[in-house]
Amino acid sequence: MVQYRNKIDPPRLVYEKARPLRELAAALGVRFLINDRCDIALAVDADGVHLGQSDLPLELARKLMGPERLIGISTHCPEEVHTATKGGADYIGFGPIFPTATKPDHEPVVGLAGLRQIRTLTPLPIFAIGGITEATAADVIDAGANGIAVTSAILDAPDTPRAVNALVRPCS
Repeated sequence: MVQYRNKIDPPRLVYEKARPLRELAAALGVRFLINDRCDIALAVDADGVHLGQSDLPLELARKLMGPERLIGISTHCPEEVHTATKGGADYIGFGPIFPTATKPDHEPVVGLAGLRQIRTLTPLPIFAIGGITEATAADVIDAGANGIAVTSAILDAPDTPRAVNALVRPCS
């Protein structure tokens, strides 16, 4: 699964950049999500949308996206996990597990212990996020995550294909 996250460009440019990425993902058989924007997700026929806590409420997003598209929610504490689970999210993102420079204004780090606690609170798939590296990915999966979400571990890697393969292995 790939999520297109672009918080800088205006909506039209986000749409124009997302269209070819959506086509590539479809050709490769990879699920494609848009971050934050239901309108753009629908416009490019994405498989779903990933929402943050300050984005459109889940119940309204579901009305727009319909039952067939995925909706994920970023969560950082037990209360947010509970709300996302009861509200009908398809999966949650949870973290930050470790300190991260990708998002300097992130919520407090929860660590592997926080992930283990959250695993007991929801049956939803959990994608852990925040400072995850090749060296820590297996520990994150062992702590209860169904998958990992990474940015720097791939974008900052000297060998991107090798980094992707190394990160996919613990999740298989």
